[in-house]
Amino acid sequence: MKLLRVGAKGAEKPAAIDGQGVLRDLSSVAAEIDGALLGDPAALSVVQAALASGKLPEVDASARIGAPIARPGKVIGVGLNYTDHAAAIGAAIPERPVVFLKPGTTVSGPYDAIELPRGSQATDHEVELGVVIGQRLRDCPDAATALGAVGGYVTANDVTERNGIAGEPTWVKGKSYDTFTPIGPWLVTPDEIAAPQELSLQLWVNGERRQAGSTGDMVSGVGELLVYLSSLMTLEPGDLVLTGTPAGVAVSRPEPKPYLRDGDVVVVEVAGLGRQQTLATGVRG
Repeated sequence: MKLLRVGAKGAEKPAAIDGQGVLRDLSSVAAEIDGALLGDPAALSVVQAALASGKLPEVDASARIGAPIARPGKVIGVGLNYTDHAAAIGAAIPERPVVFLKPGTTVSGPYDAIELPRGSQATDHEVELGVVIGQRLRDCPDAATALGAVGGYVTANDVTERNGIAGEPTWVKGKSYDTFTPIGPWLVTPDEIAAPQELSLQLWVNGERRQAGSTGDMVSGVGELLVYLSSLMTLEPGDLVLTGTPAGVAVSRPEPKPYLRDGDVVVVEVAGLGRQQTLATGVRG
């Protein structure tokens, strides 16, 4: 299923796209697209049956699309997880995944603005495969079990203020601004993504393709990442994991580095998970 949330900010309602491509209102069968729904197979079956019936009301196709999952309990990032990205920025491939946390307030919709921080000089883009947890994971023993706990996949952009990373002991400062994790347009359930390590990722700025890669080039695949993360912390339904970015980010390019500026249009796509388009705006007040 392709699950999404539509409506004004703070007042989104659950929706889904049916087999004919029609946007349907799920409010009668689901309270929200969140960890509670993704962690309940029976509730998901009810939603799937209702969607297949063709009887759910249509949603106006012009309605705003918000983040496809209500605010995650945790947003977990993984750095340097693509060999070409690490090489492009002159970093060694880490022996273990590089893990950082982002606040839930960074999550925004797939067509919402990216608000550039005050004084921004080095705000960068990072197309990523986002993984939403569907079942609780703690000390998971193997990758196959971990993949079985995935609730869905999303297109994501791990926006980063590079000046908040350089010289800092952690990456949190450069990752934590509001709107720095646009996700969506949809959350796609795992039954529609047979091979999460065979997805192409692309990103364009003002029509110029900046990033192009494949999840097959990850240092640690989705299952391996979830096993490792579950050894550090309990992963709960609704948590969002950002799995790393391929080469092509602005920081790796020649001077003058093409960081995001007010008015830039950023298009991000992961195969099968939809395309988002955001406008960089700022400086914020």
